[in-house]
Amino acid sequence: MAQAPRPQAVALRYDPQRDAAPKVVAKGQGRWAEQILRTARQHYIPIHHDPQLVRVLSHLRLDQEIPPQLYQAVAAVLAFLYRVQQQPAR
Repeated sequence: MAQAPRPQAVALRYDPQRDAAPKVVAKGQGRWAEQILRTARQHYIPIHHDPQLVRVLSHLRLDQEIPPQLYQAVAAVLAFLYRVQQQPAR
């Protein structure tokens, strides 16, 4: 019987005033991933589900800026966050 894949999560920070590109600020699998997601929910941080991007980002070091090859993929995440922020509060 195959085991269910362990959840993975990566948290990014991007402050255009301070950062040249988004940075990995947290990453983990299993319980660590669950804690990252729980913390995001507690602070009303939108969560974007993209398992393939998470797998790629999980190979980066903490506090590492994403490489230029990932700009387009991460731009899609930033566009998602922008759309979420523009929605009226419920």
